[in-house]
Amino acid sequence: MTRLSVLDLATVAQGSSAADALADTTRLARIVETLGYRRLWVAEHHGMPSVASSAPAVLVGHLADATTTLRVGAGGVMLPNHAPLVVAEQFATLEALHPGRIDLGLGRAPGTDPATARALRRSADLGAEHFPQDVVELLGYLVPSDGPPTVPAPVPGRGYLPQVWLLGSSTFSAQLAGLLGLPFSFAFHFAPALVDEAVALYRSNFRRTGLLDEPYVMVAASALCADSDDEARYLAGPSALAMLHLRTGRPSPVVSPEEAAAYPYTEAERALVGSMTAEHVVGDPATVQRGLDALVERTGADELMLSTRAHDLATRSRSLELVAERWGLDALAA
Repeated sequence: MTRLSVLDLATVAQGSSAADALADTTRLARIVETLGYRRLWVAEHHGMPSVASSAPAVLVGHLADATTTLRVGAGGVMLPNHAPLVVAEQFATLEALHPGRIDLGLGRAPGTDPATARALRRSADLGAEHFPQDVVELLGYLVPSDGPPTVPAPVPGRGYLPQVWLLGSSTFSAQLAGLLGLPFSFAFHFAPALVDEAVALYRSNFRRTGLLDEPYVMVAASALCADSDDEARYLAGPSALAMLHLRTGRPSPVVSPEEAAAYPYTEAERALVGSMTAEHVVGDPATVQRGLDALVERTGADELMLSTRAHDLATRSRSLELVAERWGLDALAA
């Protein structure tokens, strides 16, 4: 049975605060650990009123402290925003503090708007086009080796190796992950069109480099489960509206289901939302299982990561509880 994991964006709801969102993500980490999910990731986003996970290394450390067996990590750190040495030091420290439980997913997008990206960038000359070199540099600081120490040599450094992943929504990182022998996670939840090509390229380009014996694919999917299809669609309304607001340059905290249902969509907006959510898996437990089973069959995924965006923690946790029960996570964990 395919493993299940969770992506949480530390969702800031209308009328709440970033502190509330971070507290909810901490509570959710404890819940999904109990339910039998394999890992929980947070993602680096900047300048988004609905997302409070702008500092993933800090949040990962906090979540690891709050749990005992759950793998926790960044899905991901947007490497163009950071010097590889800094990321290596941060995640080697996390690995030293929580051995065998830390994941480092690396992405090559800035995770924000152009103005914020310029403010974050460590150099105007070092952008996404340097991503492959940056990944190789970062690995060099962490992968155990009998050779001479790197210069500089971070402490903690070599030997304190989190599980390093490459993330992607296109074919670029898929090929790079294969060539470097790293696990690969595809962002099907917001860019489904290229999943088949990306996964095939990853597997065909995979080389054993000592980091991973065989290709390993995780597919991230948007999923919201409730007791009925109608209730699930109603509870998914705030996420759909948040996507519309972000796409049209009006980012805002996530509104309530009541406010989302009352929003006066234009015909063009409904069409846009329909296209953005066409591959979301929303429904009762049987409906969600069919959707996830179809995704596994389509991609051959070794693991699925569920992104459940909703207005409140109760909706997110209930959705993940229903999926865990239907999927049989307790039996899988055993």
